[in-house]
Amino acid sequence: MEMQEEIIDNKLTAAVIGAAFEVYRTLGHGFSEVVYQQALAKEFLIRSIPFQRETPLKIYYKGELLESTYKADFICFDSIIVELKAVSTLTDAHTGQVYNYLRASHMKIGLIFNFGDTRKCRVKRVVNGMPEYVNKEPFSIN
Repeated sequence: MEMQEEIIDNKLTAAVIGAAFEVYRTLGHGFSEVVYQQALAKEFLIRSIPFQRETPLKIYYKGELLESTYKADFICFDSIIVELKAVSTLTDAHTGQVYNYLRASHMKIGLIFNFGDTRKCRVKRVVNGMPEYVNKEPFSIN
């Protein structure tokens, strides 16, 4: 069962990655993050990739709901968090941000796309490997 889930995860992430690469091929580098976000939303529609944009994720502390939320740029296929950046270099802080999104949403896979590189769109895959979080309960949208 685990191998089959991994194959499905890989197909879904490949679809999202293909859409992001098409946006970069079309626009290149140099735009702000919001431009890439708008273009990627259009590309998801063209490719029939189901997504939610700027989805607020509820945060709990010891079972209590906090007032603060995280907003993921996209959630695709109800299972992949997608975060966009337009910076010269991704940092550990960017990875940590997506990892926190994964923990808050109880999702397994996050993708960070950096459109700020002058040569190509860079992608980083972040995996939530903590069994006490993964698929424990579905994420909730405000």
